[in-house]
Amino acid sequence: MKPYADTNFFTRVYLSLPESAQADELFALAKNKGAPRLPVTWLHRMELANAIEMSVWLGRQGGRPRVTPQNAAIAFEDFKNDLADELFLQNAVVEVSALEPCFEETAARHTAKHGFRTYDILHVVSARLLGCDHFFSFYAKANALAAIEGLKVARP
Repeated sequence: MKPYADTNFFTRVYLSLPESAQADELFALAKNKGAPRLPVTWLHRMELANAIEMSVWLGRQGGRPRVTPQNAAIAFEDFKNDLADELFLQNAVVEVSALEPCFEETAARHTAKHGFRTYDILHVVSARLLGCDHFFSFYAKANALAAIEGLKVARP
């Protein structure tokens, strides 16, 4: 098992959200199967920074669960520390020169038919380019694309 997790998954790892327990189960499953560390790309780092802050904004708008600015700061710092420690995360480089043609080809094959978002395609293509065989996400459309592209969609 060589898993790839999208930012949707990491948000549930670092914030207390409804699927956080399931995210922890998937981490445990991967570790028990001897999986390598989860790759973290430039996309994860940028998207997670915004996703955590978006959770603060959504909470201020009356959304649930409520994430305070302090919780957000701690969550992002925990992520950065975990990435630096490289115990279960590792920096991964996906070259744009490889990503772009695979992205274009994947979008051409699937988006008009299924309506996939840019970020979902970027994550699935990154997973493929990094040689991953499992995909961790809590977003149904990302999981659908991953399955179409031959990745095993992990469920706790």
